[in-house]
This record gives sequence, C-alpha cells and structure tokens, in this order.
Amino acid sequence: MTNNASSPTIILIAGHWLGAWAWDEVLEHLSADGLRSIPMTLPGLDERDAERASRTLDDQAAAIEQTMIRAGASEAQPVVIVAHSGANAPVSLVLDRHPELVRRVVWVDSGPVASGSVFAPDAPEDLDEFPLPPFDALGEQASLEGLTAEVLERFRAKAVPEPGPVLRGLVTLTNDARRAVPTTLVCCSIPSAQVMKLADAGHPMFAEVSKLGHVDVVDLPTGHWPMWSRPGDLAHILAAAATSPAGDHTAQRNRTRR
Repeated sequence: MTNNASSPTIILIAGHWLGAWAWDEVLEHLSADGLRSIPMTLPGLDERDAERASRTLDDQAAAIEQTMIRAGASEAQPVVIVAHSGANAPVSLVLDRHPELVRRVVWVDSGPVASGSVFAPDAPEDLDEFPLPPFDALGEQASLEGLTAEVLERFRAKAVPEPGPVLRGLVTLTNDARRAVPTTLVCCSIPSAQVMKLADAGHPMFAEVSKLGHVDVVDLPTGHWPMWSRPGDLAHILAAAATSPAGDHTAQRNRTRR
C-alpha cells in the first residue's frame, strides 16, 4: 500500500459527456492502494445544473483550479492531474495558468492541445449542446474495444450532453512553462510508437507532445475508455505515475516506458 502522507493528491477528469462517476472502478483500486483521489464533474456535465448548456472552457478550467486549491495544491505540495480525452482543453488551460501547482499530468488516450485549438470549429453558434451519439457513429471516431453491453448501457444512461460553448471554445495559451510539467501519456486506442511518430511529424493532434520537456509513455492496449475496459490496469499506471519522481520542471530528454 502506498504511503498517503508522501503521495500527492490525484485529480481525475473524464472527457466529453462524462462526470466523476466515470472513475468509480478506478477509484476503488486507487483507494485500496492508499492514494487520495478526487474525481471531478466539469461544469456543463452535471445534469442537475439548469444552466449547464451555457458553461464554457473557462468555467471548466476555473472549476479545476478550485478543486486543486481545495485539495491543498501549492508549490510545495503540487497535485497530479489525470485528463481523459476531451478534458485535454480545460486541463491545458490550467497547466498554462498554474504549472507550479501540478506535479505531473497524465493524459489518458489524450494529450495537450496547442494554442489556437478549437475542438469543433464548425459547430454552429446556435448549437446549445451535443448529446452522446449513437454507438455505431461514436465507434467510427473512438474505439469502443473492451466495453461490454452493460457498460455501454450505463454510458448511455448517465451521459450528459456536451455544452456547445465548450465545443466552440478557443484555447489560448501563453506560458511555455506548461511544457516543463512532467508528463505521462497513457496510449490506449493508438499505440505509443504511432503517437510519437505523429508527434515528431507535427500532426495537429499530437504536435504539442514533441515540445514537452519530460515525457513517459505507457501502452495500455484497449479502447478509448480504459477506465471501464481495464480499470485495474489503468489504476496501477496512474498510481505509478503519481508516485514517480516529480522532476524539476526543466527540460529533459523524452523517454518511453512500456
């Protein structure tokens, strides 16, 4: 069991349509290992919020910052942020604004976004929200490998439409210190070798990866939602990442770990 006193707090943030509930199985494993973990529901993804469709990326970034503060984040006690999928935009904003408060960022089948990015630049201005698509359509965009019929049923029942302003939100980043935060890439639906090749080639989805100062790469072969398809294995990876040396926030040679 990990020593709680010496372990950083882990903040878990799931992607589009998902809330804190998405981490339930992973949380069980992390808790059993003695790690303090806080799963978040981003603004706009709480079905009880009557104004959820108007929430923005700035609202989401502010909520992450508030969660970090409540968790006691400081330069002396930085937190670990785990960002899955579409949580990458608000987390990139947080890294830009408060890199000193983040010990390590773990991207789960995701990665940092570049300044000027918009998730859905063609989304019409009158689009209030975007519900979870039919699974046949979703599966063409992201791998559903490893998800049982029961899991898909729960996904459908609990998913909350993504706010239109979040999908249209422009990410503006100005602080290069964000790239010095130690980083772990958990590669699931795309193997790490392919991710790094795309990053080196400057592919828009992965271009920021090649600019990071310290990157550990871990392969977890499964679909785009490993918190459901391989929760125990994902929790083990997150625990190892959270308790690994934080680094000194200076540029280091990229390395891979499989």
